[in-house]
This record gives sequence, C-alpha cells and structure tokens, in this order.
Amino acid sequence: MITRRNLLAVTAGGAALAAAMPLLALSQEITEKTVFFDPDAPVLGNPKGDVTVVEFFDYQCPYCKKIHPMVEKVVREDGNVRLVLKDWPVFGGASIFAAQAVLGAAQIGKYEPAMEALMKTTGKLTEEDVEKALTGAGLAMKEIAAAVNEHTAKISGLLDRNYSQALAFNFAGTPSFVIGRTTFAGVLDEKGLKEAIREARA
Repeated sequence: MITRRNLLAVTAGGAALAAAMPLLALSQEITEKTVFFDPDAPVLGNPKGDVTVVEFFDYQCPYCKKIHPMVEKVVREDGNVRLVLKDWPVFGGASIFAAQAVLGAAQIGKYEPAMEALMKTTGKLTEEDVEKALTGAGLAMKEIAAAVNEHTAKISGLLDRNYSQALAFNFAGTPSFVIGRTTFAGVLDEKGLKEAIREARA
C-alpha cells in the first residue's frame, strides 16, 4: 500500500519545479481544448452543456469551500453548464495529498463523494484530516491509495497541467475561474457567476 509520504511524492516534484521555473507554464499551449476539455479533469453538471465553467480550487481554501454549494446550485439550476474542477493545490503538502486522494477516488468511480467530503471540511487540513473525511464518507483509503499508485502518471500530469494553466492565466490564488473567454481571479458570488454564464452564452 502506498504511504502518505509516497502518495505526496507523486506530484510534489513537478509542482516544485513549476514553482521554481514559472516560465515553464508558458511552454504549454493554452487553448479552449486544453483548458475546457482535458480528458483527465473531472466534469460535473451537464457534460454536454453549452457553457463551461472551469474552477481552479484547493481543498484548504476557505473561500472555495464556502462558495462550493452556491456554484453547484447555479450549475444544477441552469442545467446546461459543464463544471470542470481543476485541483490547484497551492496551500502545501496537505493540499497536494488531498488532491491526489480525490483524483485517485475518481479512478474508482468515487469522485463526487470524495470531493464533497473534503469540501465540507473546515479550517486547515492535515493528511490525517483528509483520511478521516474520506473514510467518514464511506471510502477506503487502501482502495484510493491503490488507485493513485496505479494512475500516478495520469494524476501527476493533470495536476501539473492545472498548475501550468493557472500560472499562464496569471491567477494569484484560489478560487479562480475561466468562463467562456473571460477569467475571474477570486470569489464570484451567485449573481456574478450567473452573469458570467449569461455573457459566455451571448
């Protein structure tokens, strides 16, 4: 079974390299396809929706967690929005661990329960907090760790692409959004999110 330390090591090197050399972000071609339609990025809402909302987030970001129910509500009520969630673990090791664990859960068809469990946490997280939240949601860490181990390259590549895209958009932190042709750095309220979706459709 993969240990916490090994799980964390999956992408820590890539993230550190990107942090040390921000210009690497510019080497990735930023297109509508790479940002909106990364085949490895989880998609909620309507997969065939006419508008895509991309959110860069961190499981330790209090603002991300606070607005998450609102974002889901807007997407659900609209009915024609693709919500692409891009892990951008900027708050350190526990954030990377959380992102890897949930993306591992995605490989065994458990993305939503894992993601929702961590979005309901409060305050700063430790790796133990992440495990407690996931097991409390009925998920088995042994299965998640095995999935992360099996899909290391896929998960690492996705996190590195997310990181590069966030830097290319000049985002300073989480949450940040790409909606249509517009970027939004920071929190969007319900009115702002709905307006951004309307403008993307125009």
